[in-house]
Amino acid sequence: QVQLVESGGGLVQAGGSLRLSCAASGRTLSTYVMGWLRQAPGKEREFVAAIMWSGGRTLYADSVKGRFTISRDNAKNTVYLQMNSLKPEDTAVYYCAVGRVWTMTVNTYNYWGQGTRVTVSS
Repeated sequence: QVQLVESGGGLVQAGGSLRLSCAASGRTLSTYVMGWLRQAPGKEREFVAAIMWSGGRTLYADSVKGRFTISRDNAKNTVYLQMNSLKPEDTAVYYCAVGRVWTMTVNTYNYWGQGTRVTVSS
């Protein structure tokens, strides 16, 4: 079992920045993929970014490439999502999730946090 707790969401103006954090506990994470996914109002949950806990390989959705950066701190068992140049269309609840497959497919992630809300005003 893996427990995930997100923080760092909030209200920001378009063009601004936020950093989300996800503190993980439970099983050894070295073989896992850590992901950030989001769900906008009235839309399906979608992939944002992922990082391999071991090695740090990253993967991004085209919609956030060049604006968002995923990173991890192994010592703190924490994954971050630095979000720059935010747009109103980035407004969503952002979830941290853990899986074992290197993929953008949402339903391959097995453990989920409770989510943190990000609102970008125009």
